Amino acid sequence: MDASSLRVLIEQVAAGQCTPDDAVRQLRRLPYSDLGFARVDHHRDLRLGMPEAVYGPGKTPEHAAAVVEELLTATDGPVLLTRAAEAQVKAVAAVATSLGLAPPAVAESGPFSTVVFRPAPRREGSVVVVTAGTADLPVATECSSVLNALGFDRTLLADCGVAGLHRLLAEVDTIAMADAVVVIAGMEGALASVVGGLTPAPVVAVPTSTGYGAALEGVTALLTMLAACSSGITVVGIDNGYGAACAIARLLP
Repeated sequence: MDASSLRVLIEQVAAGQCTPDDAVRQLRRLPYSDLGFARVDHHRDLRLGMPEAVYGPGKTPEHAAAVVEELLTATDGPVLLTRAAEAQVKAVAAVATSLGLAPPAVAESGPFSTVVFRPAPRREGSVVVVTAGTADLPVATECSSVLNALGFDRTLLADCGVAGLHRLLAEVDTIAMADAVVVIAGMEGALASVVGGLTPAPVVAVPTSTGYGAALEGVTALLTMLAACSSGITVVGIDNGYGAACAIARLLP
């Protein structure tokens, strides 16, 4: 249950359109529902302004489907399944069919997929997602899918790494007009510092595990971004496109 649906429920009780007992039955699902194997947080949207997301790895298709079904039936807002395997995607799509809902949007991000039900209405703020290379696209796809689920317009600028800086400079106007920018880079992660020096907008940097030997599966990019000379850059964990999108949602009104 999100803030808008709770407000509607209160107004229905005040107008006599819903009995107090019916309201109590609906509110029993707050703050969470216990499915035995999972406690599904229905209070998160009220606390944070963002819905709970279902993390796919480690869950059986049946468990993923059960959690998604609980969220779809108990809330009106977006429902997300991240890092989903093929069997999980099929299981949650079957849930949507059984509930008479539209099929989810499925974006392939590397070996996994990001699944989105009921994206939020469009909200103010445009976000530009910039990748250093095409190898960073799986993380960018995850980030972009979550931004879409949360209601943001987003533009993807792919393959703009510092090894060919002219590719980035050709997009300076697009970056300068953005309300926020997500920079996704592996290797040495220098792109975040460069972009941070081109725009006054909030910049969220995502190190990726892309790179050779001394890239250390993203650790080098992570440390570079944390030590960036451009002030005020927000840095999330390695390959965490989901976390970057959530950071944007916290930064923008």
